[in-house]
Amino acid sequence: MKKKLLIFIASYNVQDMINNVLDGIEDSVWFNEEYQSEVLIIDNQSTDNTFNLAERYKQDNPSKPITVLCNPKKLGCGGSQKLGYHYAIIKGFDVVVYLDGDGQCVSESISTLIKPVLDDKVDAVFGSKMIDSKDTLIGGMPFHKWVSNKILAFSHNRILGTTLSEFQNRYRVFSVKALKRIPFRYNSDCFIFNTEIIIQFFNTSMKIKEMSIAESYGSAKSPVNSFKYVPKSLLVCILSRMQKYNLFYHPKFDYASSSLSDNSYYCAKFGYPSSHQYAFDNINQYSTIIDVGCGPGFMAAKLAEKRSKVISIDKLIQEKVRKWSWICIERDIENHRFEDEYGQIDSILLLDIIEHLKSPESALSRIRKSYSKYCPKVIITTGNLGFLTLRLGLLFDKFNYGKKGILDLDHSRLFTFTTLKKLLVDQGYEILEVKGLPAPFPLAVDKKRLAQFCIILNILLIKLSKRLFAYQIAIIARPNPTVKNLLDNAYLGRRCKLNMGPIINEKSCPAQKLI
Repeated sequence: MKKKLLIFIASYNVQDMINNVLDGIEDSVWFNEEYQSEVLIIDNQSTDNTFNLAERYKQDNPSKPITVLCNPKKLGCGGSQKLGYHYAIIKGFDVVVYLDGDGQCVSESISTLIKPVLDDKVDAVFGSKMIDSKDTLIGGMPFHKWVSNKILAFSHNRILGTTLSEFQNRYRVFSVKALKRIPFRYNSDCFIFNTEIIIQFFNTSMKIKEMSIAESYGSAKSPVNSFKYVPKSLLVCILSRMQKYNLFYHPKFDYASSSLSDNSYYCAKFGYPSSHQYAFDNINQYSTIIDVGCGPGFMAAKLAEKRSKVISIDKLIQEKVRKWSWICIERDIENHRFEDEYGQIDSILLLDIIEHLKSPESALSRIRKSYSKYCPKVIITTGNLGFLTLRLGLLFDKFNYGKKGILDLDHSRLFTFTTLKKLLVDQGYEILEVKGLPAPFPLAVDKKRLAQFCIILNILLIKLSKRLFAYQIAIIARPNPTVKNLLDNAYLGRRCKLNMGPIINEKSCPAQKLI
C-alpha cells in the first residue's frame, strides 16, 4: 500500500510567488510510484490575489491533486501550521512537508528531504540554510540576519542541550505518526510555534535530521519581528527546562500518555536527602509499617532490607507492590476505615499523600482512633507552599500547576510548616520532629556532581530558613491517646492497683492528653 505525502503550503500575500512555488515541485513528487501526494494550500486571509491564483492553478492542472482552503479569520504562522498538521492526521497521511509560500525556500528539494522520513529512518527533517553558514553568507543572506541566526542557534542549543544549526527554518518534514505523539495543539499561534515544536520533538527523544537547502533572498520582507521573536523564543526554551524541574507547567510540554490518577511516573528517591530516604532512616528493623498511598511500592521494596512487614494501601495496587508487601489493601484512602486487625503497628507512612486528600483531617482522625493505642510514629511529608520559587511566582502573579512537584495537578490541599503542624495538633497528634528537605535535584539535573552541589547548597539555605528554602516538609508525630484509650487504661490501672500494685506499661504513650 502506498504511503501518503502531504505538502502543506502556508500562504499570506504571496500572489507573486505562489505559482512559482507550485511549479517548483518536481514531477517525481506529484506522480510517484512509491507514494501518493497531495498539496494543501491554506490561505491566511490574504489581502491580495493569493487565494484566487492558487484556485486557478488547481483548475489549470487537474492532474495534480491540490486542495485550496482559506482561514475564516487571520491566524499566525503557528495557527496555520496547527490546521495543516491536523489535516494531515485526520486524512491519514504518513508524511507532511511544511513549506512557506513566499518562495524563499526552494521547493525543488522536496524529493531529497522527504526520503529519510518516508524510509522511517527519522521522525523529522529540517531544511537548514545555516549548515554551510559561510556559503549562505556568500549566497546573499543579509549580514544582520546571518548574525542573528548564529546567535539564536547558539543560545537555544545551550539552553536545550541540542546541536541544531538553525531554529528559524521554515522548511520541515514531519512523520505524521510523530506529530500524533506531541501536544502541538497547545503551541502558540505565532512564529514561536517553530521553536516549540522543535522542543517537543527533542523532549520526546524523536530522531531529527538536518539537511542543507538553498534559499532565495529577494525583495520579500521577513514576516518575523526579530525584536519580539528572539526574547519570546528564548523564554519558551527556558520555560520548557523549568517544567522539567517541576518549577513551571504548560500542557504543550506535557508528553505523558498516562492519566493523572496513574502514579507510574513517580520515581524512587533514595540515596540523597528526600522524603523516601527520610522515612527509611526513621524506621527500625523488623517493624510493622502501614504505607498509606503506597504508589508504585518503592518503600515496600526498600523496607525489605530491614525485614519489615508492610501493609500497603492505595486506590490501585500494582503487581510490584504485591511482591514486596505483607498485606495489600486496594481502597480509596478518603473512605478507608483503617481497621485495627494487624496487631502492633510501629510506624505509619503518609509520604506525599495528604496533599491529595480532600479531607486530611478525617484521615488523621481515623488513623488516631484505630492505632493510637500502639503509639506508632506517623511520618508525614508534603510539599512546602512557602518554597522560594512559589513565592517568586506569586510575586509575578504566577501559580503554575504541573504533573509533579509541589503544585501537582492532583493536589487538593497545600501546606506550609505552620499549617501542617496546626493540622496535626488540632487532630490530636504530638509533634516529635520537624525537618525541611531539599528539592530532588538528582531527578532533574543530569550531572551527578552538579546535583550533589545543588543539594548541599539547598541544605545550607534550609539551615538559614526552612520555611523559605525547604522544598518539602517532613514531620514525625505520634497520635495522642483517645478518650477511649484513656478510659480503657483507667480500668486496667484499677485492676492493677487492686491485684498487684502499679504496673508501668513501657509501650504506653508518654503523652496522656485528653483530646
